[in-house]
Amino acid sequence: MKKAISTLLSLGLVASLLIGCGNAAAPAAEASAPAEAAPAEEAAPAEEAKAEEAPAEEAAPAEEAAPAEEAAPAEEAEADDEENYETGDATLDNIRNQDEIGENEILVVSFGTSFNDSRRLTIGAIEQALEDAFPDYSVRRAFTSGIIIDHIEKRDGIKIDNVDEALKRAVDNGVKTLIVQPTHLMNGIEYKELTDTIANYSDAFEKIAIGEPLLTSDDDFKRVAEAVYEANKASDDGETAICFMGHGTEADSNKVYAQMQEVMTSLGHDNVYIGTVEATPSLEDVLAAIKDKGYKKAILQPLMVVAGDHANNDMAGDEEDSWKSQFTAAGYETTCNLQGLGENEKVREIYVEHTQAAIDSIK
Repeated sequence: MKKAISTLLSLGLVASLLIGCGNAAAPAAEASAPAEAAPAEEAAPAEEAKAEEAPAEEAAPAEEAAPAEEAAPAEEAEADDEENYETGDATLDNIRNQDEIGENEILVVSFGTSFNDSRRLTIGAIEQALEDAFPDYSVRRAFTSGIIIDHIEKRDGIKIDNVDEALKRAVDNGVKTLIVQPTHLMNGIEYKELTDTIANYSDAFEKIAIGEPLLTSDDDFKRVAEAVYEANKASDDGETAICFMGHGTEADSNKVYAQMQEVMTSLGHDNVYIGTVEATPSLEDVLAAIKDKGYKKAILQPLMVVAGDHANNDMAGDEEDSWKSQFTAAGYETTCNLQGLGENEKVREIYVEHTQAAIDSIK
């Protein structure tokens, strides 16, 4: 049975990659098996640079990428940095590692972020939306970034489960139906690693399914594009370039950024530009794209589930090479909107729908 679910998960992943961002989401993977745990060591997630969600997520996945929300091999993470900034009150965040889960669980898997306020307002908000939508299920959390988990525990004394720990907790609590919903931005490296890890638990639950990442179908792209544009519509005055910074990855899944740009253009949002911090389109590509367009101002916002280290430092930091500094140096009046995708209600609705599809797949 373990082999069967592994095959199903792999087929679901391949189907999703083949349709890329096609007209329909790939079917959620599912299985039926006797409740006997068969955990294996979790695949090591691709850690994001400076502990921000690498998009899967490109997360890697996430966070956000990690993802995610995925590409991010640099492991000089915030865990090793001396923090000289305030990230918010960690005690306000529901870490969702409680026992007494019951028979039905939704496990929300994110790359993670150590920025406490953003974690609560993004990942926490997605988890709450799922709890509200599915009252017959207990919602629990897992992060894929060990660096972020360790840093939060060391700094704040709060322990967030990794994926393997969360799955073992589900087994120990007698969960029979498990739905895994990633907050990953895309179907990339970290999403593949997650499906492989879930496959190792095929014998542990009677039913198990995994939901799709945020950007899976053409409709997902269109809805996310409209959601983030509407959130910035008041700035669309003909003189302002609205620029989104994604994470970026060297993997093929990086194409989601070019696709998002195409969708924005097709919707008539000609003043919206998509770039990445780790791949292409780069900061230089975005600056070149807006040059000589008559813009006087620029709005910068992360195209990531969370507004973590990349958003606060690579985008909105005061360093000479940050996006804010580079836009300002180019002559634009620059404003940074530190709001992750998870704060957008319309984006959270997509996660709810993907979770519903996963639930429906095992009925």
